[in-house]
Amino acid sequence: MNDTTACLTSRQTGMPLVSNALGQALSFSTLMRDEAKSIARGLQRRDPDLLDRLIEQYQHRLFRYLLYITGDRAHAEDFFQETWMRVLERGHQYDGKSKFEAWLFAIARHLVIDWQRTKKAQSLDALTDPELERPLQLANESKPSPLHQMLAQEKEENVQASLLKIRAIYREVLVLRFREELQIEEMAGVLSIPVSTVKSRLYRGLDALRGALQEGAA
Repeated sequence: MNDTTACLTSRQTGMPLVSNALGQALSFSTLMRDEAKSIARGLQRRDPDLLDRLIEQYQHRLFRYLLYITGDRAHAEDFFQETWMRVLERGHQYDGKSKFEAWLFAIARHLVIDWQRTKKAQSLDALTDPELERPLQLANESKPSPLHQMLAQEKEENVQASLLKIRAIYREVLVLRFREELQIEEMAGVLSIPVSTVKSRLYRGLDALRGALQEGAA
C-alpha cells in the first residue's frame, strides 16, 4: 500500500475513507428523499399532526424569508398565515421529489408576486437582461461563501440593514442561498428561472450588498 492509499484508509476498519464518506453522503441523501416522500404522503392525507410539525420546523425560516422579500413585518405575517393555508389546501400537489422547504418557499413567493401585481408594483421577476452579467463563480462548498466572508467582517445588524436596502430580487437570492442554504438548482425551481439567471442575480446581489455595506460604513 503506498502512502497516498494509506492516507485514505481508516486505521480502525481498513476501509477507504473516501468510500466511507461517499456512503454517508448517499445514506443522508436517501434519508432526505424518504423524509420528503413521508411528508408528501402525510399532506395527501391532510394529516393535522404533520402540519403542526412542519409549522414548528419551518416557521422561523419561512417568516424570515417573507420578511426579507416584503421588507414589511405586517405583510410578512399575513403572507405567513396564507402560505400555511395554501400548504393545507394544496398539499396533494407536493410529490416529494424536491425538498419540502423549496416547495414551501415557492408557494410563499407566488403569494407575494400576486400581491405585487395587484398593487401594480414592480414584480420580483423584473430584471433587465440578467444574462449579460458574468456568472457568479461559486465558492467551494467546503470553504466560506462570499456572504459568510462578509459576515465575518461586518456586524450582523449592519448586514441585516444593508440587505433591506438592496432590490428585492437580489435580496431574495442572497437569503435563499446563504441563509436558507438552498442549492442553485433548488433556487431555480423556487424562482421559476434558469440556473444561469440565478447565478447572475447572486453575483449582482453580492455586489449590491457590498455597496450598501460601504455606504453604511461611510
